[in-house]
Amino acid sequence: MNAIKETHFNLPGQTNFYKGKVRDVYTIEDKFLVMVVTDRISAFDVVLPEPIPYKGQVLNQIAAKSLQETQDIIPNWVIDVPDPCVSIGRICEPFKVEMVIRGYLAGHAWREYQAGRRTVCGVELPEGLKENDKLPNPIITPTTKASVGHDEDISREEILKRGIVDEHDYQELEKYTYALFNRGSEIADRHGLILVDTKYEFGKADGKIHLIDEIHTPDSSRYFYKDTYAELQEKNEPQRQLSKEFVRKWLIENGFQGKEDQRVPEMSPELISSISDRYIELYEHITGFEFHKNESEDLLNRVETNIIEALNRLK
Repeated sequence: MNAIKETHFNLPGQTNFYKGKVRDVYTIEDKFLVMVVTDRISAFDVVLPEPIPYKGQVLNQIAAKSLQETQDIIPNWVIDVPDPCVSIGRICEPFKVEMVIRGYLAGHAWREYQAGRRTVCGVELPEGLKENDKLPNPIITPTTKASVGHDEDISREEILKRGIVDEHDYQELEKYTYALFNRGSEIADRHGLILVDTKYEFGKADGKIHLIDEIHTPDSSRYFYKDTYAELQEKNEPQRQLSKEFVRKWLIENGFQGKEDQRVPEMSPELISSISDRYIELYEHITGFEFHKNESEDLLNRVETNIIEALNRLK
């Protein structure tokens, strides 16, 4: 299987290593980050047992393109993309919140609404909405950024009260979040998609706020097909969507929501292949380009070689 489940590189100048849910992150000389986007997949904050071929390539290449398309709005962390699965960039001090923004009532927000709650992260929602309805205006529903375990919903007021982010910086994060969502929505619209919701992460370097991590990928975003949206809403039928939500729904249908007493259901080769196909489909829709499977006989060796050559160029 052409997939990266984990890496164990020993890179020149390496001073730290961090294994995230889907990324292996190497610190180089306390100056640069090497982010290897593996093919691991997570849902409900749990890493599933099987990697998804080409998922890392899809995420990294969409993120690289999206960061280029938004660098006029805010500087970002990336310096080089030396491999389809790798980005190298400057170290930023991350803010301890993720800025989730929603234009439609879907996913987690819908599950909260369906359960009778009309306030999400301190934001009031109107009565009478149904799943996937467009909201009157996009809303920001932040979450805490947990090092381990589940991220948790949090309100703007609680963020400021607890001093997680100071008020001036938080106002800037909100401004950037709305601007990035508008740009992402415009780009999606050009490719026949609706950007439903997404999340952005920010950090500081040299006193300036930077956009960090990935943006507008199927792991961080949800998309609907524009051409069938209105008809399906009118008929109260499920939306055709490109996101990781279909993985979550499969897990829920098989009795798993990330709770301690639950086991991850077995992932068949057919399921793994179908998830891979969905990621590739989103890549082609959101970028407008054909996806080229970057296959190698020794995938890990290719990635490591490309990283080392890039680091040598940075010296």
